[in-house]
Amino acid sequence: MSVDVAYPIFRTDDPASALRVARQLLKVGDQQDACVSVDVELRTVEDALHAWRALPDAWFRKEDTEDWVRDPSDPTGLHVGVHAPQLSTDPAFLLAHLPLWASMLDQPVGSIEDRFTAVASRHVAEIRWSCLGWPKVPERGLYAEFKHAEVSVLFNAATRELDERIDGHTVLVHVRRGNGDEYEERQASWLAEQTGQTVIGPPQPC
Repeated sequence: MSVDVAYPIFRTDDPASALRVARQLLKVGDQQDACVSVDVELRTVEDALHAWRALPDAWFRKEDTEDWVRDPSDPTGLHVGVHAPQLSTDPAFLLAHLPLWASMLDQPVGSIEDRFTAVASRHVAEIRWSCLGWPKVPERGLYAEFKHAEVSVLFNAATRELDERIDGHTVLVHVRRGNGDEYEERQASWLAEQTGQTVIGPPQPC
């Protein structure tokens, strides 16, 4: 089974600049079937309420495996996910279940990115565009790629796992993992070049 790898091509302290470079990268590919998904960690009641107001179609969840073991019946619904209109906004309830995560999956490209960035750029968060298509480049020996053609922006996160906070934001280009012939790095480098960027670090596995 094929898998993807993601190469960093741009880092910045400015979330708007990260979003701009990501959008430039999107234009290199085929966006006919593209969609965008977002995810953000919310560590305070104020953060959760801000996201609830700004992202009224988001789903809220908690990722506490110990809590799941204690009570697998999931009485709050937060392990599976609660749609924003059904989420209790009682501060005591929210405080008891922090940190929360808010996500929206498979949205139309251009529909939520600016609004989400305004909410999420202070937190650990991700925007990921999927179902793109990278073009064939015969003169560089590059084949068209659809299955693993993605772009992501990591806000304040060191890895795609969103499990380590850092300062700054990173744009990643996703390509198919090769067979040890450096094909994936050549494809990532060509894609970065189309936006005036270069690969700036080692790839991150899926």
